[in-house]
Amino acid sequence: MTNSHPNGVEISFYTAVADISKLEWQGVFSDQNPFTSYEYLNALEQSLCVTKDTGWLPKHIVVKQAGVIVAIAPCYEKSHSWGEYVFDWAWAEAYERNDLSYYPKLVLAVPFTPVTGERIGFNCSQSSLNKAEIIAAVSKFLHKTLGQGYYSSWHCLFLPKADYLSLAQDNISRLGTQFHWHNHNYQHFDDFLQQLVSRKRKNIIKERKALARHNLGFEFIDGDKATAAQWQGFIACYQQTYLKRSGHGGYLSAAFFHQIAATMGSTVKLLLVTKASTAATNQQEKLIAAALYFATDTHLYGRYWGCLQAIDGLHFETCYYQGIEYAIANGLMVFDAGAQGEHKVARGFVPIETYSNHNLAHQGFSRAIEDYCQQEQLHIKQYMQQLDESSPYK
Repeated sequence: MTNSHPNGVEISFYTAVADISKLEWQGVFSDQNPFTSYEYLNALEQSLCVTKDTGWLPKHIVVKQAGVIVAIAPCYEKSHSWGEYVFDWAWAEAYERNDLSYYPKLVLAVPFTPVTGERIGFNCSQSSLNKAEIIAAVSKFLHKTLGQGYYSSWHCLFLPKADYLSLAQDNISRLGTQFHWHNHNYQHFDDFLQQLVSRKRKNIIKERKALARHNLGFEFIDGDKATAAQWQGFIACYQQTYLKRSGHGGYLSAAFFHQIAATMGSTVKLLLVTKASTAATNQQEKLIAAALYFATDTHLYGRYWGCLQAIDGLHFETCYYQGIEYAIANGLMVFDAGAQGEHKVARGFVPIETYSNHNLAHQGFSRAIEDYCQQEQLHIKQYMQQLDESSPYK
């Protein structure tokens, strides 16, 4: 499907990242976000984590002007709502109760990755239009697509506030919240602790001391420098923890992890947690937990973790405190440790807003869901205010 617009703009769906050159992709996504990189999204497809069979059929939106790609929006045809982290299950159930089909729908997002970043990458040097005009053209294209009757809706998830406000003019706006840690030019972990109220500071010190008795080692390794055995150890931790929590081995395959290890280099950080043992003969036997991080010049992202031995406080240390220490040591300003988790507030994370836009073809449901999102937004803001009032900082 291709639609022509004024100013020589053409918009169409592409069925694979690999149908676009890496150079063209890099020309529109230049904000350093690792999850909209060619390497990351291509790995999801080539490892078969993202396919029609997994409910994520690629339908990437490509905008051309005078035959040149000026914008790209990673987009997927979804047959379910798993792996999105902006929850619309209740909307789907309401459709079902009224004998209507909510699936398939279109989702502009990074699969399995609730991280804010550009959802419509734009190359201003190649277009006579500005980004707001491109966003408006993409929105119009999606409206026309819904008008054909196959898709119930489209959804744009975890986008920057400016883009969210542009889309809000003609679409439903939805507010969410996450918890991020911010580096205020700390030189050491103790500098961060000193900014906390006494009770919270003592709790963190107590948690870390209790874990220290287990004589654990923590090591960050660049993804391309980790050995095959170390990666396999992480994968075993990831799969076992997902199996316990969700009854399946996780959304991501070993092939995906090995591909990003080979293609994304030092952006990928593997944190290995080992326990000293004279009986151990290799790294695999000593490994008890692992976590996967991604780093840019300014941000640290904590994504996946798992353990082979349950120890009190190990999750907090591996997924929060080690990340904070890494961010401080490397001068990174923001640490995003993943979705949800109100318990992060006591550990120095603060609530931040997240944004999504939605459009539903059914006018009755569209009005009802817009009303719901407006009420939800009030609750989200009250919730964030309450968390701010109970901040662990002095």
